[in-house]
Amino acid sequence: MTSPPSKNIWIRRQQCPCGDWKCYVTYEGDSEETSSIASQLVKNDSAASEAMVSPYVGMVFKSDDDAFEYYGNFARKNGFSIRKERSRLSPQLGIYKRDFVCYRSGFAPVKKKPTGEHHRDRKSVRCGCDAKMYLSKEVVDGVSQWFVVQFSNVHNHELLEDDQVRLLPAYRKIHEADQERILLLSKAGFPIHRIVKVLELEKGIQGGQLPFLERDVRNFVQNRKKVVQENDALLTEKRENDTLELLEACKGTKEADEDFVYDFTVDENDKVEHIAWSYGDSVHAYTMFGDAVYFDTSYQSITYGVLFGAWLGIDNHGRTIFFGCVLLQDETPRSFSWALQTFVRFMRGRCPQTILTDLDPGLRDAIRSELPGTKHVISIWNILPKLSSWFSVSLGSRCAEFKSEFDVLYRVESTEDFELQWNQMISMFGLTTDKHIALLYSFRASWALSYMKGYFLACMATTTYSKSVDAFLKGVFSAQTCLRSFFEQVGISANFQNQARQEMQYMHIKTCIPIEEHVRSILTPFAFNALQHELVLAMQYAVSEMSNGSYIVRHFKEIDGERLVIWIPEEEQIHCSCKEFESSGLLCRHSLRVFVVKNYFQLPDKYYLNRWRKESSLDFYDDHLTRTSDDEWFQDYHCLTETVFTESSITKERADYVRRELTTQLTRILNEVRNMPECEGVAMDLTFSPTG
Repeated sequence: MTSPPSKNIWIRRQQCPCGDWKCYVTYEGDSEETSSIASQLVKNDSAASEAMVSPYVGMVFKSDDDAFEYYGNFARKNGFSIRKERSRLSPQLGIYKRDFVCYRSGFAPVKKKPTGEHHRDRKSVRCGCDAKMYLSKEVVDGVSQWFVVQFSNVHNHELLEDDQVRLLPAYRKIHEADQERILLLSKAGFPIHRIVKVLELEKGIQGGQLPFLERDVRNFVQNRKKVVQENDALLTEKRENDTLELLEACKGTKEADEDFVYDFTVDENDKVEHIAWSYGDSVHAYTMFGDAVYFDTSYQSITYGVLFGAWLGIDNHGRTIFFGCVLLQDETPRSFSWALQTFVRFMRGRCPQTILTDLDPGLRDAIRSELPGTKHVISIWNILPKLSSWFSVSLGSRCAEFKSEFDVLYRVESTEDFELQWNQMISMFGLTTDKHIALLYSFRASWALSYMKGYFLACMATTTYSKSVDAFLKGVFSAQTCLRSFFEQVGISANFQNQARQEMQYMHIKTCIPIEEHVRSILTPFAFNALQHELVLAMQYAVSEMSNGSYIVRHFKEIDGERLVIWIPEEEQIHCSCKEFESSGLLCRHSLRVFVVKNYFQLPDKYYLNRWRKESSLDFYDDHLTRTSDDEWFQDYHCLTETVFTESSITKERADYVRRELTTQLTRILNEVRNMPECEGVAMDLTFSPTG
């Protein structure tokens, strides 16, 4: 019986968000990688063919495998294939002789037919061909080498042309990437002949040009089904045992670290179903940077059949930070709801202001149910890689044009223009009834900029952050043998103490504007660079004051793209129609231009959000939490309230978020005070009742 896989293998989720199991998602990066590998194989084959030298007596190889590979390449170039014939063994040298022969060497043995049974008479391809290469092993200066002792390239049969030789059994190989695709399509119910057609379409080749035949695909699927059936019992046992080991690892970590949190569910058979966990450092980091959260659910384990979900954020230095993770047995709204409930409980009841996810209807339903006050965003970098997979077949050569139109539509500023141009686009490309277009449209409020304007994203909906997340996940998904080692790897990747501290960077001044100097003293290099970029560009804009005290800000060259900036002098409050500050927490070039025009030497303190300040760094925060004196404790409380009230005056969304944060934090603080030892025998009677 074949043993189950020894490694815990993770792959991208393959089911399409449209819900159709016959529709699978391929990613542009993966396709490019596959094409690169295929190109390299072709390149290697071509190079081998050009440099191929006919074997000769006395030719030396490091191993018999090298010799077989070389002779096989020579045979393919010359229109035949080879097989291994005989080998001879000695106690001193092991295998010391190898005979490789033409695939038509020798004669097929005559089989006696049982009486009364009918058998097909298959004509044997063997015809006594004498082409061969014999090798002998010798040890020279303690090193084993294989020498060609006989070679003949004389054939008594016709040699095949290039387009025929590739169909010989020895060369009909199904590569690993194709095997995975075949199994996925087979699982979706595709018949064998349709699987072959799909592979031909995806590779962009003509019918019959695959490096294998339809019967090879059929044999592969049948053989794999047998292996799966044989492994099923062993794999089920392995999954159950490893899941229990993971649970024991969580319990052990909790005993060693009381700040560690975990939870799990069991199914009707009392088997562990879902498991989630987080760390004390993650919970503390969430207090500072939990306003925007990315919930990544793009990977699943082949070995264990579980979906991995990771809650990630971004700190004030632009680095990816880990908040928690979950292993789910399925992808239903019920499972996602449990995951979200558990995460909020881990984070002491604090819901994020914004959550970014992949495009998934079940996850969307769970967010609507469990996080009704949280904005749901689907970053464009979670959509773009799917477009080619969805539309390359139906649009063909027009797919690139469609993607360009889609990008323009994504950036449209008003919802009215979006609706108009959307209808024009799907009509132009004939996609009115396409299920993927319908899916994208149903999610438009979560990905189109015209609908998301003002959602707080904390600079997370960017390509840079996407690459940072990918790098983090690659660290998590290094090869593991079991779930326990996976748990340990997550702990290593999530450990803030092991992360490189942000080195002090000298932040160069570019404009010599006093605002820039003041910003440099307050914000981290990451936030400073972003705001500095806006300040530099602000110098390219002209400002026109309107009669009501508002301003129109226009670029000195561009005709379109003017912005309305509203200034409220009594409150030193500014609002721009681009809503960049509401999105990133950093002022835009339009608002900065107005501040410069109004002769501000430094920005009002309310426009330095706490999450982007230098003192909000995790290393500072760790030291901050360890202070124990009453004066410092109440000073922290005063600092917290002053900061959140300042930020709450900026936008309604921030006000709602800050109010929830303040209520939660005050409740936690008062609970800690209640649990303090009595001072001189007098207990503290504190009651907190939040009011509107």
